[in-house]
Amino acid sequence: MRLDEGMLAYFRGIVSEMVARFGISPAEAVARVNERYQGADISPWPDLMCHELPEYWAYGLYYFPDGDGRLPTGSEDDDEGIDVA
Repeated sequence: MRLDEGMLAYFRGIVSEMVARFGISPAEAVARVNERYQGADISPWPDLMCHELPEYWAYGLYYFPDGDGRLPTGSEDDDEGIDVA
C-alpha cells in the first residue's frame, strides 16, 4: 500500500506496539500489518483510523476476537472477562 510519511509513521507505531507488547519480531509484526492492510485504501495523514491509538490496532492484529466478538484493548479493567488464550 502507498502511504504518506504521516501514515507510514503511524503504521510503524503499530509495529512498535506489537513488538513491545507481545514480544514478536519486527518482521512478524510487519507481516501481520501487510497481510491485513494489503490493498486497503488508506488516506493521507490523518486517516480515519488515526482516531484510535496504534495499540488499539496492534491488539486487533495479534488476537482473534473472543466468542462474543471482543478484542482485548490492553486495559485491565476493560479486558476483564475476555478470553485471550
